[in-house]
Amino acid sequence: TTTETLDRLGALIDAHRASRVIFLGDLLHSARAHAPATLEAFSCWRKRHAGIDLMLVRGNHDDRAGDPPAALGVTCVDEPLRLAEAPGLALCHHPTAQPGHYVLAGHSHPCTTVGRGIDRLRLPCFHFGATVGVLPAFGAFTGMHPVVRIAGDRVFVVADNAVHALPAFS
Repeated sequence: TTTETLDRLGALIDAHRASRVIFLGDLLHSARAHAPATLEAFSCWRKRHAGIDLMLVRGNHDDRAGDPPAALGVTCVDEPLRLAEAPGLALCHHPTAQPGHYVLAGHSHPCTTVGRGIDRLRLPCFHFGATVGVLPAFGAFTGMHPVVRIAGDRVFVVADNAVHALPAFS
């Protein structure tokens, strides 16, 4: 799954000419992610994308796995990350409100179900509440957890390489 995830990330960086990637936690799943094959794959990918600024907002799995090796050039910070160019926004791993800021978080790997019966699909989604937005997991290794929507929440599903808005929930 490491190669698949890195290839997808690289393609998106190239397509959008990104200069920075901020991971909202759990870059490495466990200490076993420091296995030579995993780190070699990451190292090769990093060489192809040497000009990209990589930053990790540490998550719960990063606590167990430890920071990535310094040679990979990933700046690691604790949450919340507040960027001067995005005032009012807090980048976090855990979806916990931050007074005076809108939080974008990872951690819970949100999904929702669309359709009925045999035409029912479970899809990753973006889940935006009043004070916290949770982004879908990016990695191929991750699971998904159903969102619990309340009035005013917005949900956008990811399907067929596109993002689709679901009707507002009231």
